[in-house]
Amino acid sequence: MPLEFKKLNIEDVILIIPKVFKDDRGFFLESYKKSEFKMNGINIDFNQDNHSKSTKGVLRGLHYQAPPKEQAKIVRCIKGKIFDVAVDIRKNSPTFSKWVGEILSEDNKYMLYIPAGFAHGFVVLSDEAELLYKASNEFSKEHDRGILWNDEDININWGIDFIPLLSEKDKNQPRLKDVKDL
Repeated sequence: MPLEFKKLNIEDVILIIPKVFKDDRGFFLESYKKSEFKMNGINIDFNQDNHSKSTKGVLRGLHYQAPPKEQAKIVRCIKGKIFDVAVDIRKNSPTFSKWVGEILSEDNKYMLYIPAGFAHGFVVLSDEAELLYKASNEFSKEHDRGILWNDEDININWGIDFIPLLSEKDKNQPRLKDVKDL
């Protein structure tokens, strides 16, 4: 199979490891094949693709969309290196408020599937990073939400020894315990 699907500590979040075919000309990989994703429990219609670029030290997140516009995502880093995080914000989940994180980079070519009902964030570890990600719902400003990146109740270990660069929006997000519309 060209793709390997590895369940993480929160088993609904899946690390996707593509088979990379390399030679002296470069490389080839399949980043998305609907039949393989479906066979591995990811039966989602993706409706929007996004591309972002950030510089070293930028931390984006933790972002999500409120129901009924929640988003499942497949995230991949095509340039540079990031630490990517998913936080379970499904109120009735046994892993509510727990997080998982993975290094995604242009070198390892890993992807992370993040189901709806999770907040997502990442920090850039290289000089710059570019991400491509698929989303199951289109962006909705009305449903756009976030949680404070360093919420003590979630206690994410970002693995950084610097103060991250944050947007004003991300500096002022609420803590998970103060979010009412989950």
